[in-house]
Amino acid sequence: MNSLAFGPLRQRAASAYHHLPRLHTSSLRAYASIHSLHPLPTSTQQPPLSSTVAPEPPSQLASLEGAGPKPSPARPEKKRPQLRATKAALNLTPSAVQRLRQLVSGPTPQLIRIGVRNKGCAGMAYHLEYVEKPGKFDEVVTQDGVKVLIDSKALFSIIGSEMHWQEDRLSSKFIFKNPNIVDACGCGESFNVAA
Repeated sequence: MNSLAFGPLRQRAASAYHHLPRLHTSSLRAYASIHSLHPLPTSTQQPPLSSTVAPEPPSQLASLEGAGPKPSPARPEKKRPQLRATKAALNLTPSAVQRLRQLVSGPTPQLIRIGVRNKGCAGMAYHLEYVEKPGKFDEVVTQDGVKVLIDSKALFSIIGSEMHWQEDRLSSKFIFKNPNIVDACGCGESFNVAA
């Protein structure tokens, strides 16, 4: 092999090799200044390190050695939203509470669910039914020890209403005073709410 062919390659390798010790020594010096270890001797070819990083006191360094990774700082606790008292979705009059108590206190205790069906000349009518347990999204209204369920599909049609029990010579029925009604039929059996 001809040694002249490797001449330029050797020169590049030699110049790169001369830079390695300087880079290596300067990185060790930076590590030593950060961790306040014994400083390495400086040569005249390298510029002094800047003192922008303050070294840690030796007492802290000794306590951190072997301690592992530093624990993350504690997060401040988030404020939980305060629950405010809200109006019930449905208010019951004393006569309605008394009648519902009579209906529910049968031999097989059941709950009464109030819903709305598409029916009548105005579009919707109230629908009451017995159920064994509340549905997944049913609204539970408890007043004076009586539990009433509101069907989740009917909640926006019924919200804010008042339920009253009315008895007269011709009929006995629950009557709803609903502030959401915009149209009702003449007989009062069906209603319509604003969309």
